[in-house]
Amino acid sequence: MSTDNEYSDQDYYDEDEDVLLDDAEDESASEMDIDAFDADYKPSGKGKHKVYEVEYESLSQGDIEKMMKDDVNNISGIFGVDGDSASLLLRHFEWNKEKLIEKFMDNAATVNAAAGISAPEKPQSEPSQPSGNASPLVCNHKFCTSCWNAYITSKIRTEAEQWITCMAEDCKTVAPNSFVQTSLQSEMKTWQRFQELLVRHFVSCNHNLKYCPYPSCTYTVSCPSAASKSSLTQIVPVVVCGASSTHKFCFGCNIDDDHRPVVCGVARLWLQKCQDDSETANWIKSNTKECSKCQSTIEKNGGCNHMTCKKCKYEFCWVCMGPWSEHGTAWYSCNRYDEKASVDARDAQSKSRASLERYLHYYNRWANHEQSAKLSVELHAKTEKKMEEMQMSSDLTWIEVQFMKKAVDEVFKCRMTLKWTYAMAYYLESGNQKELFEDNQRDLERAVEELSELIEQPLDPEIVPSLRQKVTDKTVYVQKRNEIVLEDTAKGFLEGRWSWNAPVEGFD
Repeated sequence: MSTDNEYSDQDYYDEDEDVLLDDAEDESASEMDIDAFDADYKPSGKGKHKVYEVEYESLSQGDIEKMMKDDVNNISGIFGVDGDSASLLLRHFEWNKEKLIEKFMDNAATVNAAAGISAPEKPQSEPSQPSGNASPLVCNHKFCTSCWNAYITSKIRTEAEQWITCMAEDCKTVAPNSFVQTSLQSEMKTWQRFQELLVRHFVSCNHNLKYCPYPSCTYTVSCPSAASKSSLTQIVPVVVCGASSTHKFCFGCNIDDDHRPVVCGVARLWLQKCQDDSETANWIKSNTKECSKCQSTIEKNGGCNHMTCKKCKYEFCWVCMGPWSEHGTAWYSCNRYDEKASVDARDAQSKSRASLERYLHYYNRWANHEQSAKLSVELHAKTEKKMEEMQMSSDLTWIEVQFMKKAVDEVFKCRMTLKWTYAMAYYLESGNQKELFEDNQRDLERAVEELSELIEQPLDPEIVPSLRQKVTDKTVYVQKRNEIVLEDTAKGFLEGRWSWNAPVEGFD
């Protein structure tokens, strides 16, 4: 399928020279690639949305507070009430203005009572209070200022509550925002926390909004295209909040991860499968394996899957344990599972074993890319040292050696893509579409392994210029292959191309 997409191997990859060539007859093309890469190494133009991307907007807490204020002002104008009352009415109706207006027009008194705004018909007779009492709420229950301060502080700081009712037993009157602020006096941190809780409540009531799940982050993301469950069978709404480029998460589910190219239903199904088979998964996640030639124990300490036994020098693939020599241009189909083994299984025990082996095939590769991605992150520190060495041993500037860091970042991103392609492949129905999907998966995997080997090889000062060229070319090629996988999979969801071998949420 890779040659039928927007990009093909011939356009970007020359098997003999192992370099990227935009024009085989133009010898200066490679140097131009480096210049373009240094300026902006992204394959596509700025502002252009790809098939696998969704439109979204990152909003600060101030942006959300303005949206809330606009709604409050709107309701204040319609009903002729103050801002405190409008805020309580909206919060009671979970910020659904249409429903609030409908119910308020039917019976304003009932709505006010339900929202904790109106006073009792017959105010209770209160004994004389000592001086220092706070101004009472409309219910006329009086308590001293210090009591209100302690009570409201506890509700906000300990219970994370934004709907604070009167301290009197069974009283349903709610403290308006101005009363909360006055009671807190100069405790600005508690007041700010209360405002944050109001924002969180507003966001939770709006299906178009989602609070950033990263700890201590106060940003919100708006993604209307992912607000309905039906849309989640066609898109993977990965978004990034404005606080940091590392705050990437899926808008459509509770998986705090970029799980492209698989949709939320498949991702959840796979994670549940892994959790159910946790003991098997923990065994598979072991960092050590035995050399298939001399049985020496080997530990994986890098992201690259090309392993060499220190004892017998046997070169093999960490994933399938097959000889690395067979992982050349043909790629040995390391990513594919032999479905024939499952078909040939006759008795129940054989079928059970075949089912387990099939799951382990996909899980092993899924977990391996996850582990390799983590090792790629650890590689950043080593890469920094390599970049410093390059500066000292060549005439390259600090900006010019950034190609190594960009390559490591790209390897990490692509391993995350590959990780989730194995979750998708596990549930894909066997057939032509799955084979085409696995062709793209194989090509990306090969390119990532080649780039991973390049950035992890020992640094020789004499080869720095050629290494820069190779790494730059390979990084751009890997980006193209990753884009092919993501775009074709996304188009498949939009076109209804994918069929599943198990029930997936949202699909018939």
